Amino acid sequence: MSHAEDHEGTRRDFLYYATAGAGAVTAGAAVWPLVNQMNPSADVQALSSIRVDVSGVEVGTQISVKFLGKPVFIRRRTQEEIDEARAVELADLIDQDDRNANKPGLDASDENRAMDEAGEWLVMMGVCTHLGCVPLGDGAGEFNGWFCPCHGSHYDTSGRIRKGPAPENLPVPVAEFVDETTLKLG
Repeated sequence: MSHAEDHEGTRRDFLYYATAGAGAVTAGAAVWPLVNQMNPSADVQALSSIRVDVSGVEVGTQISVKFLGKPVFIRRRTQEEIDEARAVELADLIDQDDRNANKPGLDASDENRAMDEAGEWLVMMGVCTHLGCVPLGDGAGEFNGWFCPCHGSHYDTSGRIRKGPAPENLPVPVAEFVDETTLKLG
């Protein structure tokens, strides 16, 4: 083997690796914008978690806040509302499994839907599960909870569908109390 042939092999190897490396960099540069565009935008990331001051919410009232572009009902229920919700038999519910509850995999009992053990705080997405309308609250409908006037869906004092075309209970978002007066959504 001559010195020239040995030199050619090295040059050929170098060109092969240089070309492969340049191709890999080019492919990465072409694919990166496609992958990056699937990430949530900055405004969505900023809204992925919010804190709500609930110190002004009196017993028997509710507030609505906007979270991820949708209304959220935060209700501080009376003992009468809690008792009414907890007296309902699961067999009487349309959506008994409650896939949308804060504690997934559990049934739709009021104890599983409420924020606290006493059941005073109830947090739900304020979007009817039929066609996405916003139900009326404060004891509306036949079950003293929420009522969607668009198509006649009635929800009870725990936000569970009881009558009408809606197939599921009002969804319960991920939420927790960070202190006595601050609720964190998301």
